[in-house]
Amino acid sequence: MGKLVEIWRHPIKSHGRESLQSVNIKAGKTLPGDRTFAVTHEKSNADGSSWVPCQNFNRGSKAPALMAINAVWNQTENSMTLTHPDLPGITINPDNTEDQRRFINWEAALIPENRSKSSQLVRASERGMTDTDYASITIGNMASHRAVAQKMGRDLSHLRWRCNLWFDGLGPWVEFEWIGKNILIGDVTFEVTERVERCLATTANPKTGHRDADTLGTLETWGHQDFTVAAIAKTNGQLQINDKVSLA
Repeated sequence: MGKLVEIWRHPIKSHGRESLQSVNIKAGKTLPGDRTFAVTHEKSNADGSSWVPCQNFNRGSKAPALMAINAVWNQTENSMTLTHPDLPGITINPDNTEDQRRFINWEAALIPENRSKSSQLVRASERGMTDTDYASITIGNMASHRAVAQKMGRDLSHLRWRCNLWFDGLGPWVEFEWIGKNILIGDVTFEVTERVERCLATTANPKTGHRDADTLGTLETWGHQDFTVAAIAKTNGQLQINDKVSLA
């Protein structure tokens, strides 16, 4: 039996991560506060009113420096603080128009010259703006991550994968055997729906924002570019670190 060892949310899609000790899950919803906001680029008309593909947003696969952002979101006060090793920190109200402009100016230095410039910070009105066209929560296996790092022969931060829930205590790749099955984390039931196919964002170091690891090439040695799985919450409940993880 495995156990839940880490919980992460990403308040702004591809622009920061935040560690949590517990979280209240609602059936059919994304992780609360995860990908609630996203940054559109100048070629996108997305406004957050409905789900759209990730190509409508600036993200780590096109702008690797974004991978080094950390975020802390005080939802009670609606105050979000973002930090990056190459920039002074910034605190914003993500729903305030002037603060949105300040944020776009702040992260402009992280967008490569040959990429579309950031346009707006938009709030999702329905659910978190995950890469799936349904409300998903990603689940990762620390043993699988260690298998990738071992094959690469180097230390590798698991934060490259931008996963929501991390478990440990089970064998590598067991999560792929869960596709189409239900699992229990604590008292919350999840339906595991599909593998997550990975992109260039995972090649960037989350400490520096520089591409420094051939994660995709390494995954290809197993015959795929998949890492972690997407799941749908089937029941309500609270998750906490050290909750048990097992097949339902």
